[in-house]
Amino acid sequence: MILGIDPGTVNMGYGLVLETNKKLKLEALGTLNLSSFETHPDKLRRIFERTLGLIEQYHPDCLAIEDPFYGKNVQVMLKLGRAQGVAMAAALSRDIPIFEYSPKKIKMSITGRGNASKEQVAAMLRQLLLFDQGGELLDATDGLAVAVCHAFQGFASGDGKKYTGWESFVKDNPKKLKSGTGK
Repeated sequence: MILGIDPGTVNMGYGLVLETNKKLKLEALGTLNLSSFETHPDKLRRIFERTLGLIEQYHPDCLAIEDPFYGKNVQVMLKLGRAQGVAMAAALSRDIPIFEYSPKKIKMSITGRGNASKEQVAAMLRQLLLFDQGGELLDATDGLAVAVCHAFQGFASGDGKKYTGWESFVKDNPKKLKSGTGK
């Protein structure tokens, strides 16, 4: 089982996928809304607690997490780095291996395009994992994308198979895709 997290200080997205015999199954996805917490330390505490709760509930084999990216505002990057750090600390406290991926790497592995939109990533995940969650869960699908990205790297399967992106995965797994609405 892979726990994927898209850290944030307003919303933290997460998704869990189970990989069995080269097949991915959606176990859970969701968003932790942090807007009701007044201070940054309170938000960090809640991120740690929720991540630990997910670990205790699902017992993932690893944590895949999105790297904070550098934008125009250094303070935002620092806050995102702290959010990432406390999620990582929760995994470390349970001896769970951690893998980090850049936003571009995640988008590339899911859609084949490093500059794909959140909506495009969510649409590809809905087709791959056959679920019907709407666009209101973009933070959740971002967390799920990190988990699926990790699965595509071949680390979780133990068979040594590594995918360079969506296209190579589809080539090796044509029967995993269902045409149409994804139902």
